[in-house]
Amino acid sequence: MKAATKAATKPVTRELALGTGIGWRPEIADAVEALDVDWVEVVAENICPDHLPDPVRRLLDRGTTVIPHGVSLGLGGADRPDPARLAALAERAEALGAPLVTEHIAFVRAGGPHTGSAQLEAGHLLPVPRTRDALAVLCENVRIAQDALPVPLALENIAALFGWPDDELSEGAFLAELVERTGVRLLIDVANLHTNRVNRGEDPVAALDALPVEAIAYVHVAGGVEKDGVWHDSHAHPVTRPVLDVLAALCERTRPPGVLLERDDNFPPAAELGAELTAIRAVTAAGSGRPAERAAGIGPRRPGTATPGSRSRLALAQTALLSSLVAGTPIPAGFDGARIRVQFSALAAKRSDVVAKVAPELPLILGESYRPAFLTYAAASPFNGGYRRDALSFAEHLLSAGQPVDAGARKKLAAWWRERSGPAPTWRGRLRGRGRRGVR
Repeated sequence: MKAATKAATKPVTRELALGTGIGWRPEIADAVEALDVDWVEVVAENICPDHLPDPVRRLLDRGTTVIPHGVSLGLGGADRPDPARLAALAERAEALGAPLVTEHIAFVRAGGPHTGSAQLEAGHLLPVPRTRDALAVLCENVRIAQDALPVPLALENIAALFGWPDDELSEGAFLAELVERTGVRLLIDVANLHTNRVNRGEDPVAALDALPVEAIAYVHVAGGVEKDGVWHDSHAHPVTRPVLDVLAALCERTRPPGVLLERDDNFPPAAELGAELTAIRAVTAAGSGRPAERAAGIGPRRPGTATPGSRSRLALAQTALLSSLVAGTPIPAGFDGARIRVQFSALAAKRSDVVAKVAPELPLILGESYRPAFLTYAAASPFNGGYRRDALSFAEHLLSAGQPVDAGARKKLAAWWRERSGPAPTWRGRLRGRGRRGVR
């Protein structure tokens, strides 16, 4: 209720002048404080509004703008936004005193009531079909989110390994109509435009030409790597020249209010981050575009709601696709099977990596067998309960099968699992001939 009340008085004409920023991550907290940056962005789900990390608090105390960037709303999914997730995002915006919040044009889960099936989680941002049905659902979901948030919302275009077979709109046209219908702002990721050029053959310049530049809140720049003809938006590699060229093309059309460097893994020394920020500043400064005038107001410009049929059709399509990506069911007709298999492997690998971070004891206990064992488990066990639950389920899976073979490692894994499985676990399996109860 608090967020909904604030929404009625949110600023509608305040313009941003952010400058050059960097994505804040705990691993580079010291570097961020030392670097010459105007603002930072934090992953919303990774901070607690009641106990902000000390480095983030210090940035706020010295007047640095901090913007929360959400990754779990799934506004492009068939379901209406979860009120609890919206409230959590609103709390973070208020705790940080942020001028806006950002999210993605993506779906992250599918199934549930619309399909009469179990809900599946991707653990990843997946592309929405660029159809009229999907656009209608997205617009209604965006308006629900706008009403619940205390500050303006900006949405990011995502990178994708594959496209939908029945797209009716180009990326630029899809984004332009989204803005026209909802008044939402845009977070344009130029690295994602480059990714989609390599992976889907989409011209980033054509997308830029179709954009309503007055809606751009800020821009993301990130590194990636190409392997076997597929561009992986890794955020773990240096920013490449082709990505900077897309940024330059955008800056020829408009001067964006802010540009931010993202890095999520394989963090380099502060000097290398500083050099990338310098390169970004140089490209931005060389642009000939003028700051665009933002039309007043951020609310809906064209009323209308998604029909139940639109949501049902989208739900069925997204559930069939996500099931093929996380549960190994047949790939829906029309999709590029090779790309879907690449995405299937990438999702399983990401699960493995994240579980290794939230439960670092597992790779230590299992050694080199951790990753192949986890990938085998993931192929038959869809992700749907969060990464900590995933770690427990993985251990439970191994123990119920009498794994690992080494008795000492098995004993350590059993002790780790029992310690975290709660005081009244319900699983009744066999751990090498001894009855054990397990996690809920």
